[in-house]
Amino acid sequence: DTSLGEVNSFSPSMPISPSSMINQYKFEDEPELRDLFITVDDPESHITAIETFITYRVVTKTSRGEFDSSEYEVRRRYQDFLWLKSKLEEAHPTLIIPPLPEKFIMKGMVERFNDEFIETRRKALHKFLNRIADHPTLTFNEDFKIFLTAQAWELSSHKKQGPGLLSRMGQTVRAVASSVRGGVKNRPEMFTEMNDYMETFSQKINVLDKIAHRIYKEEREYFNEMKEYGPIHTLWSASEEDIADSLKGVASCIDKCCKATEKRMAGLSENLLPILHEYVLYSEILMGVLKRRDQIQGELDSKVDALANKKTEKDLFSEEIGKLEDKVECANNALKADWDRWKQNMQCDMRSTFTNVAENNLRYYEECLATWESFLASQTVDLHVEEDSEDRP
Repeated sequence: DTSLGEVNSFSPSMPISPSSMINQYKFEDEPELRDLFITVDDPESHITAIETFITYRVVTKTSRGEFDSSEYEVRRRYQDFLWLKSKLEEAHPTLIIPPLPEKFIMKGMVERFNDEFIETRRKALHKFLNRIADHPTLTFNEDFKIFLTAQAWELSSHKKQGPGLLSRMGQTVRAVASSVRGGVKNRPEMFTEMNDYMETFSQKINVLDKIAHRIYKEEREYFNEMKEYGPIHTLWSASEEDIADSLKGVASCIDKCCKATEKRMAGLSENLLPILHEYVLYSEILMGVLKRRDQIQGELDSKVDALANKKTEKDLFSEEIGKLEDKVECANNALKADWDRWKQNMQCDMRSTFTNVAENNLRYYEECLATWESFLASQTVDLHVEEDSEDRP
């Protein structure tokens, strides 16, 4: 079982080449044949007197027998995805539900509803649904099926059939009571280790997320400054006839390096930043899952304590304890299986992401180096030609 330290350290025997690193971590077994394919695309703006919002087309293709058709096409807005996530958490409190992109609250970023923001959200929603589809339990959730197949009015009707007010209040009261009760006395060691792991993971992934954003910001500033140097050298060449060709050559090199830098920035914004932030959100989700497991454990512990202090109603308490013991066991088994699956996916995503970043950096520096070496070689040839012509009688 790989520890967090092992994930973030390099083995002395690890191949130096990034391509070799990818080959080293490829899984030997091919994934099982999928029977559910989901695509999120075609964002569309809707403007009403009350609000402006975006809907996305969700296309589902399946060969499963529980579906009435093999293909569905519906339109969903962000609030519908939020509803699905809440229903999955309600039905499976100790499973790891994939994160959704947050509501747009970050300052200094792109404006809401511009093309870049919409495309970023579309990709995140696409990944969210496909992670659910690939999950061995969540994929068979009835609300997930309704989300994929129901027309807008049907989904709206179904969403109104949520738990009643008293039921929601009861859940809230139990959650608050469990949270203020204190630490769980009989928590198995495995879940204490999970909790410690997630605290460390959360700290590290948040640091990585901040560093990646700082790198991207500095890269953009460098790119913006470099864009000005090419035209400056071109203008300069107009007033320096003797070195005009050399100055134009420098301008051309700067332009090529500028394009390479822009390409590297695109790689960071499309591949590195979203993955790191996704696992920042995952760390919050996992801490919540562990707390919900502890709440179930705490409820069982309190019943056991109450039974020990009461001489009457033992049969009633024993029956409740038996049900809670089953509930705790189910919660433990669900979380253990999901934990192993999540950690394997996380390690695979991290390896792939950082390997891609390393390869992109290598390509970037090789391209820039080749550009300047070619220019310098041409200048050396020109210099030798001039020297030879001066030596002739």
